[in-house]
Amino acid sequence: MENKKKMIFNVFFLFLVFAATLYGVFHGEDLSEIAEILKTVNLYWLLPGVACVIIFIWGESIIIFYMMHTLGIHLKKWKCFLFSSVGFFFSCITPSATGGQPAQIYYMKKEKIPIPVSTLVLMIVTITYKMVLVVIGLGLMIFGRGFIRTHMYDIRHIFYLGTGLNVFCVASMLLLVFHPVLARSILVKGMELLEKMHLMRYKSTRIEKLNASMDQYHTTAVYLKDHIMVLVNVFAITLFQRFALFTATWFVYKAFGLSGTNAFVIILLQSVISVSVDMLPLPGGMGISEKLFSMIFEPVFGSALLIPGMILSRGLGYYTELLISAIFTIVANFTIGRNLRKKA
Repeated sequence: MENKKKMIFNVFFLFLVFAATLYGVFHGEDLSEIAEILKTVNLYWLLPGVACVIIFIWGESIIIFYMMHTLGIHLKKWKCFLFSSVGFFFSCITPSATGGQPAQIYYMKKEKIPIPVSTLVLMIVTITYKMVLVVIGLGLMIFGRGFIRTHMYDIRHIFYLGTGLNVFCVASMLLLVFHPVLARSILVKGMELLEKMHLMRYKSTRIEKLNASMDQYHTTAVYLKDHIMVLVNVFAITLFQRFALFTATWFVYKAFGLSGTNAFVIILLQSVISVSVDMLPLPGGMGISEKLFSMIFEPVFGSALLIPGMILSRGLGYYTELLISAIFTIVANFTIGRNLRKKA
């Protein structure tokens, strides 16, 4: 019952944010003019953009397949694609993408994959996923100050905040993995402080859950120490995966017949948006992503094509991803664990 209430809340929140986003984007705009502009788009340039979205989803499935193989669990690639789709679908519809991994663990359990194993795999997926954003964010802050001043000066504070949050997230996860005793001490003292401030009720079960979590992090640490090259390979795949999705905006740019801004700048600007919004408590970064796009891409698309460009870019980068992952989540619902049930 609690899970159903949470799902209803997430769906309601998604539609509420979606409605607010539509109002914010289209309020005061000439919708008929936007529609006419969209009719002039070269659809052939959008097909590679759709392929970029599929590659993005497929990339995580390759990581799952590869890591499961290193752990002695042999899965079919199409099932890994379904696991990946489930993760992206629930991440798209929940604040801060918090629903993706629990859903993936649930479906992996239906395939008789032990929860500690699925937790380990998905934890490493999360660390490398965030680490790519940290590399982009810190790389720009250290080596790209001229780029920041030229292309994204007005949003630099949001970008710095996003980078800082991602650095904190990755650092916290690595601390939990490689220094579990120190991490446990910090968490226990933190909970005691919150209890003394009456911001959290005392619960003995909370310590038990913490100890169980520490065991999972210890297992992750052991695995990483014995499989350093696996982590390197996963990071490389994740880097390719994420930049594939960023590249979709360049195909949108070409679909309008535009030129003058090179692909590197467009892809990097799109990555800046992801770094800025990834840790914010909004499903798919909805609302803030559109706002940032309108602020940094106007010199690229021009004022006349800015809104149409935003529609197509977000249409590919978020809504197409949501649609494709939703379709394959439905497939997963009817296929994952089915053969095991038949054998039983």
